Amino acid sequence: MDVGLAVPQFGRFATLGSVVDVARKAEEMGFAGLWAGDRLMTPLRPRDRYPGGGGIPEAHRVFLDPFAVLSVAASVTSTVRLGTSALNACWYPPPVLARSLTTIDHLSGGRLAAGLGLGWSSDEYAAAGVPWKDRAKRYEATLDALEAIWTTDPVSFEHELWTIAPSHIEPKPARRPPLYLAGFSEPALRRIGRRADGWLTGPLPVPMLTAMWRTVCETAEEAGRDPGALRMVMRCNPVVTDQGRPPRSGTVAEIAAYLATAAEAGVHELILDLQHTATSDQHLLKLAVDIRSRL
Repeated sequence: MDVGLAVPQFGRFATLGSVVDVARKAEEMGFAGLWAGDRLMTPLRPRDRYPGGGGIPEAHRVFLDPFAVLSVAASVTSTVRLGTSALNACWYPPPVLARSLTTIDHLSGGRLAAGLGLGWSSDEYAAAGVPWKDRAKRYEATLDALEAIWTTDPVSFEHELWTIAPSHIEPKPARRPPLYLAGFSEPALRRIGRRADGWLTGPLPVPMLTAMWRTVCETAEEAGRDPGALRMVMRCNPVVTDQGRPPRSGTVAEIAAYLATAAEAGVHELILDLQHTATSDQHLLKLAVDIRSRL
């Protein structure tokens, strides 16, 4: 199982110094990837339940732009993968989203992994000026438009939401970036099987994880695709504590034990997000190395 890190982006880690320091050292230490998330705001009275229960983390009140932090990370590294986990795809017009992602891929020498999701907050959709209703339909159309922009020249795209007149949209990515999609509902899992290169998941109970992955792989096979070519990428954001409930909290040994079981169940890549528990860049990297050493 490859092990990557969430790039410093929120809370006390939302600084240029942290992005540069952790990105450089993560590459030197042999971590496989640096991944950025996508938050727009922290509503005082959210209309929707935060995924996983509890309130929106206090640290999310300060959240840096994912494209900017990955651009900085690209400028101070040379080999580590740069990914999004996950962008709220519907917030962005497809040509704008394609330009931002392709710029990171272009400036990093082809290291981009594009992870996209639907998001969970109708408050954020309202602030972005995007309808919450029919978001799955908008998402599918966004994926169609991205494929057209990345793989054809000239690009032409007709849809009730957007029209791209026959145009050159350059540069193209160094190669079509691997596309990972998030989601846990059956339609989301089947979408992944039909059209994605992998699944962005969270730290679910292992039986639930394997059942959902089975749905992805069966759908891929039904669509004439090779399920063995798909990757399961798990983002885990534990709080390290003496007494907890793994995998969301617990000792390093307890968290690592869960992650090792997840790897045996088929997880190909792990994204460790330690910004909720680390107190400094050095502490974050030490925790990451301690967890990785036990896998």
